[in-house]
Amino acid sequence: MVWGYFSDTSMGPLKRIVGTMNRYVYEDILKNTMQPWARTNLGRSSVFQQDNDPKHTSGHVAQLVSTSPCGSPEMTKSVSGLESHRTYVEELERRLNRVRAFNANQKFAQLEAA
Repeated sequence: MVWGYFSDTSMGPLKRIVGTMNRYVYEDILKNTMQPWARTNLGRSSVFQQDNDPKHTSGHVAQLVSTSPCGSPEMTKSVSGLESHRTYVEELERRLNRVRAFNANQKFAQLEAA
């Protein structure tokens, strides 16, 4: 599984998930992948959006998000991620058109580089 982050102006980092992603894995991604990238690349007026998956809505994760560089809990919206996900996947597919991978590790490296 691959976790991705993007804004209206750029694609953020990808994080490869090995095994099951629970709230602890998600929290680690937010702290060590999303927040540093957002601090560097996004303004304080940005809005962090996620769907209603239970790991996204746990009290612990909600507290972490409320202290993120993306602002207060009021600025954090819960949305259907399907359309955003589709756009993200389409952009990756466009960038990797006709690029062949021979295994999962090589494909992830190509996705990271895209």
